Amino acid sequence: MKDIFRMDSPFAMIDSKLLDALKQVKYPGFSRDIVSFGLINGATLEGSTAKVGLAVTSADPRVPAQLKQDVEQALSLLPGVEGVEVTVSVTKPNTPPPPSGGGQGKGVSGPAHQQLPGVKKIIAVASGKGGVGKSTFAVNLACAFDKLLSAQGRTKRVGLMDCDIYGPSVPMMMGMNARPEVEGNMLIPLENFGIRVMSMGFLIDESTPVVWRGPMVMKTIQQFAANVDWGEMDVLVVDLPPGTGDAQLSLVQTLPLDGAVIVTTPQSVAVSVTCRGAMMFEKVNVPLLGLAENMSYLVGPDGSHVPVFGEGGGEAAARHLETPFLGKVPLDPAIGQGSDRGIPIVVSSPDSPAGSAFLKIGQDLLEKLGAQQGGQ
Repeated sequence: MKDIFRMDSPFAMIDSKLLDALKQVKYPGFSRDIVSFGLINGATLEGSTAKVGLAVTSADPRVPAQLKQDVEQALSLLPGVEGVEVTVSVTKPNTPPPPSGGGQGKGVSGPAHQQLPGVKKIIAVASGKGGVGKSTFAVNLACAFDKLLSAQGRTKRVGLMDCDIYGPSVPMMMGMNARPEVEGNMLIPLENFGIRVMSMGFLIDESTPVVWRGPMVMKTIQQFAANVDWGEMDVLVVDLPPGTGDAQLSLVQTLPLDGAVIVTTPQSVAVSVTCRGAMMFEKVNVPLLGLAENMSYLVGPDGSHVPVFGEGGGEAAARHLETPFLGKVPLDPAIGQGSDRGIPIVVSSPDSPAGSAFLKIGQDLLEKLGAQQGGQ
């Protein structure tokens, strides 16, 4: 296990005097620095000479040359540094990246995407803030995809990648508590309800906090792609942590996303933060597939809808983002109870109002993705 998921600090060979200067060097074409992208192999100060090693994956020969020049310029300005030696190790991606601006999230000209052979479609489930039920939504959406594709006779169906590194809750929601097996240098996802799942929750003790800097989060997400045998599947659902930090940016630079689904709740404070978070995907050319409103209303004993957290916020956010409004999922105590028991409501009660809402959203997304029978 340790050979695959290294827990040593990425800053072990980086001189603190050089680190702040390296954080000012941006990856060409991006507003993000090379330290947070995890490109630094080492940076030491030997006498008055700064020696830096970079590891870059790119098919563009201009990128390593630009990075070398920018690092030399940044470090040469430091007091006491009289010479700079930069070594750039370049690895070409397995497959050539499509032209930039393709509109499918696969044309971003940053660090190369990690291709997942056999995985046809990859979508992210995201939110601008915590507390909106995003992981619950991701779990039930994956189960909805599986149920819909199973009805078509598809057998290589759905996976769920839990990238909520700091608070992995997917294992509990999916009723899983085992450790994944290792074959060769690849982790084998665990499976329940027909869904193949990988989560940091499988790899650490339940009581162990994950206290990592951004680059370690990025490396873990990269390894979830490169060192997990996902096999053949129609759709991989990726549960992102809330916000727009390193994990989210790392993911869109690591996986060739086909789109993102934004989850919010009706109240205005959630909607305003959601809109800001959703704009991140537009900036990195990942299309928004739509916005869903979770915990929209409580179903009364007489069947009436009680808007506990207000109403209309999700639809307003979708209009602001100019993305489709996918629908409303009711506030149903059975959803939380099912999560605690490890049985998603789409599995236990697919005909309930909440189960039906997830299935409808899943159906709409499959059509958008072209992942229905006969799709590409």
